[in-house]
Amino acid sequence: ALRAKRWSITEAPDHVPSRPGLYAIYGDTIAWNELGLTPMPDLPLYVGKAEESLARRELQGHFAGDPQVKAQTGSSTVRRSFASLLRGTLELQGIPRNPAKPGYFSNFGLSIEQDLLLTRWMHDRLSLAVWSTPPLLETPLADIERHVIRRWTPPLNLSENPTPAPGLKAARAAMATEAKAWRPAT
Repeated sequence: ALRAKRWSITEAPDHVPSRPGLYAIYGDTIAWNELGLTPMPDLPLYVGKAEESLARRELQGHFAGDPQVKAQTGSSTVRRSFASLLRGTLELQGIPRNPAKPGYFSNFGLSIEQDLLLTRWMHDRLSLAVWSTPPLLETPLADIERHVIRRWTPPLNLSENPTPAPGLKAARAAMATEAKAWRPAT
């Protein structure tokens, strides 16, 4: 299912269920190039799990598929990975995810304008495939996710991935350093 039907982010709300499951994020050739990766559009860029609702986790948390929802990079590890690799291309700068109470800089965020820019890029370049868990699944979803990540090695997965994208950890660390050095405009 994760290699089968994919939807653009704008189409996904009509297809992604409010059920637990796995999701795979795919990018077009331009996305792979802009991320600094060798294009392999048939390979997902990222695989993750939603323990409660694929629709809520993906369409609200990562993609802001609903125009009423504003996705926040500080609350999404996959958005932080995209932001890190697109830092130069989109001219992004890490800030604390909560500028009113700076801290936890590895969970850096982006300004409102830059979050919107990243969301627009994601809507233009990415697609989504999902697999809903069957009702009587006995295997923990985390175990299935781990197996899929180890088998497919999606480049933006850091956890459980034996070969994440070269430079991804360093790119995320650079944005975390920016967030730590951030000061409000006076």
